[in-house]
Amino acid sequence: MRERIRDAKRVVVKLGSNLFFNDAGAIALGRIFSFIEDIAAARLAGRQMIVVSSGAVALGADALKIKSSTASLAQKQALAAIGQSRLMNLYEQGFGKYGLTAAQVLLTEEDFSSRKRYLNLRHTLMTLLEMGVIPVINENDTVSTNELEITDRTRSFGDNDRLSALVMSKLEATLLVLLSDVDGLFTDNPRENPDAEFIPHVQEITADIEALAGRKSGRGRGGMETKLQAARIAINSGGMTIIANGLKPHILNRVLSCEEEGTLFYGKAGSLGEKRRWIAFASSVSGRIHINEGALDAITRKNASLLYAGITRVENEFENGDVVSIVGPDGEEVARGIVNYSSADASKLIGKHSDDIARLATSKNYDAFITRNNIAFLTEHR
Repeated sequence: MRERIRDAKRVVVKLGSNLFFNDAGAIALGRIFSFIEDIAAARLAGRQMIVVSSGAVALGADALKIKSSTASLAQKQALAAIGQSRLMNLYEQGFGKYGLTAAQVLLTEEDFSSRKRYLNLRHTLMTLLEMGVIPVINENDTVSTNELEITDRTRSFGDNDRLSALVMSKLEATLLVLLSDVDGLFTDNPRENPDAEFIPHVQEITADIEALAGRKSGRGRGGMETKLQAARIAINSGGMTIIANGLKPHILNRVLSCEEEGTLFYGKAGSLGEKRRWIAFASSVSGRIHINEGALDAITRKNASLLYAGITRVENEFENGDVVSIVGPDGEEVARGIVNYSSADASKLIGKHSDDIARLATSKNYDAFITRNNIAFLTEHR
């Protein structure tokens, strides 16, 4: 299975915050330039490389000799502004030594949740890759607080783990490499349990696999939980993910050479189209739609649109064109879709026939609440 890595022409590499410092707390310049060397070698060998890099807040804290862990939200945003320029300076100097150009791309959640902004972003990134440039992506912590305020993991990029998976999915990359300070996935926390067994391959992220996620790391805001979430997005998009230890010398070169490093998450044989990728993995969903067994059978097995007759409950407020979560009778999310009507209209039409739309809705656009081509499944129903 690892032989497929040789054919990966577009690769996303995510570097965690902990990799930028040594045990003494000083900037690990040698390690950083080692990453740059491996990324440059892969680019010069013909691969398109995208870097998703954490570290701005930590580098800003290092510049002022303060602890980012005790900083307030406003202070963390200020530290990000200080550290981001230092971060890019490292990449510009490093890649410049190999005759390569780096481009800074700072993103917020809205760049993914708004389809128009997402399409503009995709176009820009694809153009950079065609020009031979290496995009260096980070969340714009100076203006966005979603990653700095980690109380809601469903809306946080999670130390850039989720961000890297979204970039990988939406650029249709083949491989996502998540480098942190862990060797990969274990049956238990290896730092606390010496008998924990390493898991080299994962074909499907089940509930049992998710239960293996441990606590988050020190400087980083992510952990194994967010890495598994990222791996799920990647494999559902038809790609592969490797979680590997970035503290090992030239780990990226070894991963790309198909050596047995890290935990490999297999990609699925099928792959969602570009539009359905956006629907399935939009950075945020605006509401939840609960459906009955008949509607579930219709959309999963009969290739049908979602009609009002099959809806049992509507949660949260949303507008026409928003992405919502579709929840089955057992309470599990099975799909996501772009709605044709607002939550206000939907609440009036729950369980109603399509003939009632013109009478009860603000205006009639479609017979279906969500048309079939705007439904993206998150399970194996499709």
